[in-house]
Amino acid sequence: MKKVLVLVIAVMFTFAFGCASKDYVKQQTDPLADRIGKLESQVNNLDARVSALEKKAGESTTAADDATRRAEAAAQKADDAAKRAEAAAEKAGKAFELQQKK
Repeated sequence: MKKVLVLVIAVMFTFAFGCASKDYVKQQTDPLADRIGKLESQVNNLDARVSALEKKAGESTTAADDATRRAEAAAQKADDAAKRAEAAAEKAGKAFELQQKK
């Protein structure tokens, strides 16, 4: 009789403390689900902002590349003009020397 009573008490404790009701689980997981949802929306917003910044940076890089090409072309033109000016200065110097010899 004692064995049966001990067995019944043990089973009662097991069912009393071992099982969680659906409502309890829902109460525990709902706040977590809300927080996860908010975090997902924040991550999506950040992804959109990063994509926009990457696109803008790509456009800036293209503009910078164009400006660099124009600057290099201008530098080449200036270099060519300097060479022509140097050649003209040499001609003028030679003409001056010939004028002085006469």
